Amino acid sequence: MRPALLIALLISLFPSPNIAQQSDPGLTIRARQIIDGRGGSINNATVSIRNGKIVSVGSASGTPTIDLGNLTLLPGFIDVHVHIGWHFDDEGRYHVGAEPADRAVLYSAENAYVTLINGFTTVQSVGAMSDKALREAINRGVLPGPRILSSLGQISNAKWTPEQIRDEIRKKKAEGADLIKVFASLSIRDGGTPTMSQEQMDAACGEARAQGLRTLVHAHSPESMLRSARAKCTQVEHGGLASAEALQALADGGIYFDPNIGLVTQNYLENKSKYLGIGNYTAEGFASMEQALGLRGPMFSAALKTPGLKMVMGTDAVAGAHGQNAREPIERVRTGQKPMDAIIGMTSLAAQSMNLDRELGAIAAGLNADLVAIDGDPLQDITALRRVRFVMRNGKIYKR
Repeated sequence: MRPALLIALLISLFPSPNIAQQSDPGLTIRARQIIDGRGGSINNATVSIRNGKIVSVGSASGTPTIDLGNLTLLPGFIDVHVHIGWHFDDEGRYHVGAEPADRAVLYSAENAYVTLINGFTTVQSVGAMSDKALREAINRGVLPGPRILSSLGQISNAKWTPEQIRDEIRKKKAEGADLIKVFASLSIRDGGTPTMSQEQMDAACGEARAQGLRTLVHAHSPESMLRSARAKCTQVEHGGLASAEALQALADGGIYFDPNIGLVTQNYLENKSKYLGIGNYTAEGFASMEQALGLRGPMFSAALKTPGLKMVMGTDAVAGAHGQNAREPIERVRTGQKPMDAIIGMTSLAAQSMNLDRELGAIAAGLNADLVAIDGDPLQDITALRRVRFVMRNGKIYKR
């Protein structure tokens, strides 16, 4: 790791007491505007916090412990699809393969930290086994970072029988996976065609349900999306080649949809020299991504017009993209989504998709004190989501 980055990371791991402090009983935070994550907003309001939980939300009165002035307060942001360990190596190239464990964890910790201070207090990483140590260190309070849920790997071998798939899911459950990641199609760089049969998809999503686990499915083509819907999977990612029929099937099945239109492909193209020549990051693959980028606007517009479709916010953040997660909702609003709907997609609806809506995703009494303050009103200027000035997770302040 480059020395400057290592030093910056070590500083972040041991923040000064006034930056990472446990909230005192009776802590109050006042802001010019509070957007609650469920579609409501309050002007000149105060949030009361005790022991890491929100106690009450209401009109400002008295002298607050923390006065955020003209900032807008929101629930901590949620990204339902990241790859927290992906990074560039010391030569500035995308790293693949084995590397020393201490180096790998430092890169992952750096990604986690920049994600947190940019307002994302919860992420779903799908996923590598190395996520487990990072997830547990953050949970212990040893490292500053977002709450991490991880699949600890993926179901991607199209040659596996249904019983082999079920066995692998039971293994992932025993290893501590929070969810199951399933590859139902090729990458968009390889055409996005289906890889898993209906029988295989039924086995994957059926066994995950039997184990009490959610499923997140990588699916670009209409048929792979339809197979996911028939298998009653929990969530479908990408949908780069989605048809109206496939989108409606997701809506009819109550399946969450995460169309990544604002960051992942743009990041690949911006960092082409760091990926080119590694695996399927070929000239042809980049040409396919450039072509697919042009399809995302029409696909997302069709998704917005699909009655009942539940769209959550995920970025598929990879090496080079961590900390820039808010580019996704910004692009979604530019492509036609209402700002409040985009905010709900990265707060309460995202929490609901992960079965965490009783713990986080909104500014409401009884929920975890995950709070983010930004400079500006995102309902008028969605780019304000990138101007993060204050971050709290579980009542602990990480940026002020």
